[in-house]
Amino acid sequence: MDARRTDAERITDVSNRPARNRDGTSWATALFAMGLAVLAGTLAAITIGPFPVTLSEILSALVRLITGAQDPSHAQVDTVLFSVRIPRVLAALLVGAALAAAGTVYQGLFRNPLVSPDILGVSTGAGLGATLGIFLSLPVIAIQGLAFVTGMATVALVYMVATAVRGHEPTLVLVLAGVVLGALAGATISLIKVLADPYDQLPAITFWLLGSLASVKPDELWTTIPAVLIGLIPLVLLRWRMNLMALGDEEAAALGIDPRRLRILFVACATLMTAAVVSISGVIGWVGLVMPHIARLIVGPNFNRLLPAAMLMGAGYLLAVDTLARTIAEIETPLGILTAFVGAPVFLWLLATGRRSW
Repeated sequence: MDARRTDAERITDVSNRPARNRDGTSWATALFAMGLAVLAGTLAAITIGPFPVTLSEILSALVRLITGAQDPSHAQVDTVLFSVRIPRVLAALLVGAALAAAGTVYQGLFRNPLVSPDILGVSTGAGLGATLGIFLSLPVIAIQGLAFVTGMATVALVYMVATAVRGHEPTLVLVLAGVVLGALAGATISLIKVLADPYDQLPAITFWLLGSLASVKPDELWTTIPAVLIGLIPLVLLRWRMNLMALGDEEAAALGIDPRRLRILFVACATLMTAAVVSISGVIGWVGLVMPHIARLIVGPNFNRLLPAAMLMGAGYLLAVDTLARTIAEIETPLGILTAFVGAPVFLWLLATGRRSW
């Protein structure tokens, strides 16, 4: 046990050393550069669109919002900014950061670079809830609520199945249960699509499953942000324990933590964030799979710096993709299509050029 403890401590110490990227700059500099890039991208995304807005118009609109001044000549600019453009940009940042954070947690917990936020069926479960809500012609808020509830319920059911199965490696059973129940939820979605009205309900179901931020409203953001924060705060407070969980259950237990309880907590936090953002954006793939990989190559595997780096990269990536989706053509392109077209080649490039072991 003493030898095992020494090895685990040595691995932890190595992961906590100041990481440097290929240019020799520190990880703090890399995070600062990412933050500046996301800020610049946010300003650019607010100005770009079918109705262009200049930076001076943005500043004037913010002044009018703060002071409460009314200017009928700028009413159209204010409507575009505060009812459409800014909520959508903030939604892209929130969804991208949450999916990247969840992907970072899942990849660290399961020690598998192919794990993404929907590995336990949360995205498919949320898709089932939204599909059912559209099929029943429920209002938008009810569809989003049903998507959130079914996403969380799917993961809870996965954990119940994994707990009932004894005599096997817990992590493997958990992943397999997620795959099986996710496939069952996918089959149910296909059944509902067959039964849905092909002229009204089916197009809405298909568009939702492909992911989009076109219909996000300000009040939906204010209900989603608290759920994301509730899932994110424990990850930040227990970030050092996440490094121990990445060593494996035996090493983590030797260092005095309960891997089973921590795994449940981390999975619950990542699932809460994923279900919350998927309920307003639809199913968006590749963000939680690719962004943690790129962040790990830049700042290293230490969860203290990997989590903020992945969140910044996820936010910036989805913001860029969403801006492209609403400007590339007259008809908006679903986000799930663009993230696949962009994410798949990048992931293959990482596999081909990566020299450092995961």
